[in-house]
Amino acid sequence: MSAIDELRHTIARLRGRGGCPWDQEQTHQSLARCLIDECSELLDTIDRQDMPHMREELGDVLIQVIFHAQLAEESGKFDLEDVAREVNEKLVRRHPHVFGDGKLETSAQVLTQWEEIKAREKGPGAARQPLFKELPPRLPALMYAESVWKQLGKTGFVAESGADAAQVGRLAAGLGDEALGRMLFEIAAAAQSRDLDCEGALRRHADGLMRHVEGRAPKIPATA
Repeated sequence: MSAIDELRHTIARLRGRGGCPWDQEQTHQSLARCLIDECSELLDTIDRQDMPHMREELGDVLIQVIFHAQLAEESGKFDLEDVAREVNEKLVRRHPHVFGDGKLETSAQVLTQWEEIKAREKGPGAARQPLFKELPPRLPALMYAESVWKQLGKTGFVAESGADAAQVGRLAAGLGDEALGRMLFEIAAAAQSRDLDCEGALRRHADGLMRHVEGRAPKIPATA
């Protein structure tokens, strides 16, 4: 029996008759926070390049994946084999330059091809694709804003964001890791002193930009 199969068996036993009361009570919803916590701990080991603890944290994330698959299997929806089969087929299908006769030279070409194949998979009858790629709703606001800005650049709508390009350029020119940290900390401190929610304010502004650019909201005034 492979190590993966042993882990699947362990989690199934924890969930089964005579198993662990805590594991038996869990649902997809109750485990959602656990998945966020485990991914955060994994990211910390990656940042520190701590390989022994990275292996441990990867295991904790793997527990979450197998646990969710076990819950789905119990409800007759799908199992881990279905998850692995589907994602493997997608990887092969979206990499014809590796598994087929195509040839690509750059990462940019790969990303473009990926999106083109993804669009074809949805078929001609699919609804109009949104201008912005769907972002995970639980993504931290700062990462969310960075992703929105990146997509604005790709779609050529940076000018529509309301940001002063010259001001952004001046900030970027003199910006380093230490200066960035200080600037963000001072913004967070100023917001806290006024009982303002940095996370919520940034997310709302980024959402507003997307709605404006996609024509679903009034024009956002330029930044002072």
